[in-house]
Amino acid sequence: MVETALETPRTWVEFDNPDDPDERFRCDLTWLTSSWTCIFGAGCQGIYADAPDVGCCTLGAHFSDKDDLKNVKAVVRELGPDEWQYYDEGHADGWREKEDGDWKTRVVDGACIFHNRPGFPAGAGCALHQHAVLTGVAPHTVKPDVCWQLPIRRTYRTVEQPDDTSYLEISIGEYDRRGWGPGGHDLDWYCSGNPEAHVGSSPVYVSNEGELRHLMGDSAYDELAIRCEGHLLQATALREAGPGGRKLLPLFVHPATLLAEQAADQAIERSSVRKRT
Repeated sequence: MVETALETPRTWVEFDNPDDPDERFRCDLTWLTSSWTCIFGAGCQGIYADAPDVGCCTLGAHFSDKDDLKNVKAVVRELGPDEWQYYDEGHADGWREKEDGDWKTRVVDGACIFHNRPGFPAGAGCALHQHAVLTGVAPHTVKPDVCWQLPIRRTYRTVEQPDDTSYLEISIGEYDRRGWGPGGHDLDWYCSGNPEAHVGSSPVYVSNEGELRHLMGDSAYDELAIRCEGHLLQATALREAGPGGRKLLPLFVHPATLLAEQAADQAIERSSVRKRT
């Protein structure tokens, strides 16, 4: 399917952080109520055409800070060779490297050293993620920050007000191609704006509740969930409205979600026609 445009109408909501009066959240409801879901192993084409089985793990993961690195280091000590394909290489030559002065996971054979390739007995995919599943912990608690946050993006800026006061604005939105920097526009395939990945059974704010609670805090997430639920009710009303409502619908529903729904409806219609004939 054709990826949707980066510049699309969005509905944003702002609310104060219940846990900090000096912070205010700004959240993209159009994205957070979309039907995006990770389709790794179920149609993901990878960010590079020559590495479709690697997903978005081609470049390795940069660590956000010392705590991020320390967290992954603790998990590496728990990994065994039966769950990590590059166990021997990781222990012999190290599993991290520096790029432009910052630590990141090593790239080995064209992908992150923690990415198990197809055919590995434990299964293809992130060894850290698989270890979390096996040990009964949330995957986002053991993976590098950039890995578990993608494609949710958290950014900060200080907002100066006319009365010489200020607050910290925390934006929660879509990690689209632009989040990768200038090179993001050169990726061969990307999921957040692609209808092929907008096939989740739950909206993002529900399916990624654990990640969002980690990014925002429990109280702020609860406030977000209330607003997402209200947004979905508005979107439902627009779906049932006349032409004017349908014209406004892209402001409330992610365009990739709309295209995915249309494709599903067309598939059902084709199936129905075949049965009748």
